[in-house]
Amino acid sequence: MLTTAQVLAENNFGDTRTGGLAGPMGLFLIVALAIVTVLLIRNMNARLRRLPDRFPKQGGPAEPGRTDATVADPTDGTAAQDSPTDGPNGSQQRRNG
Repeated sequence: MLTTAQVLAENNFGDTRTGGLAGPMGLFLIVALAIVTVLLIRNMNARLRRLPDRFPKQGGPAEPGRTDATVADPTDGTAAQDSPTDGPNGSQQRRNG
């Protein structure tokens, strides 16, 4: 008969020595991720160095309270139809049903 200590000490995971690829594969993934991170940082630093020190100021409205008179229609005249308002809304549906 098996005791509790023997059941807990038993190796139920098979032979762990054959095909031990987890350690080398984990090391490979860590090294690959480190190399990719270094290359990404170098690329971003090169892109940041190419940016100008100061950007030109954006042209805003001359007066803060004044809006521009020439506002373009974002829909280009193809505005969608609104949904009909004669249908019951949520509260009317609950009262009727």
